[in-house]
Amino acid sequence: MKHLIVGLGNPGPDYTGTRHNIGFQVLDHVAEAAGVRFAPDRYGDRAELRHKGRTFLLIKPSTFMNLSGKAVRYWMDQEGITADRVLVITDDLALPYGVIRIRAKGGAGGHNGLTSIIELIGTEEFPRLRFGIGSDFPKGRQSDYVLSPWNEEERKTIAERIELASKAVLQFGLLGVAGTMNNFNKR
Repeated sequence: MKHLIVGLGNPGPDYTGTRHNIGFQVLDHVAEAAGVRFAPDRYGDRAELRHKGRTFLLIKPSTFMNLSGKAVRYWMDQEGITADRVLVITDDLALPYGVIRIRAKGGAGGHNGLTSIIELIGTEEFPRLRFGIGSDFPKGRQSDYVLSPWNEEERKTIAERIELASKAVLQFGLLGVAGTMNNFNKR
């Protein structure tokens, strides 16, 4: 069985290590731990790995955040993957830093990447892993905040939070969204 795992972020060195690119950071960790590498492909960088009899297609869209749906739609169609076997990894301002929440479905919550995906695949019913980035920014400075790097305090624990999110990605492929929610939403 194949699963499509999409990490949201923006391509290019200007965005590397920013809060908005946590989806890319999680997928980089998953790929590195599995010993696979990303290569440029249609609408993004692509890597594939096998884990306990499951295939994981990892995609880091090259479409920029606001057009992420193009990559998701293309790879769902290309690989014949249904929305219930897609996991989108995204940053979330509504969650405290480092908190992970798995959801089976939901709205965009103001996130432009999720808005694009919902519009282009025609449903809100796809699993997502929301990674809390906190909301410690002055009014009107949301864009600057999400596009800024982790602060010194966050950098002390970001590796362990990414590790936890990476474990949730693999468990999603093995147990499905309900089992993964049960195991990770309480941590």
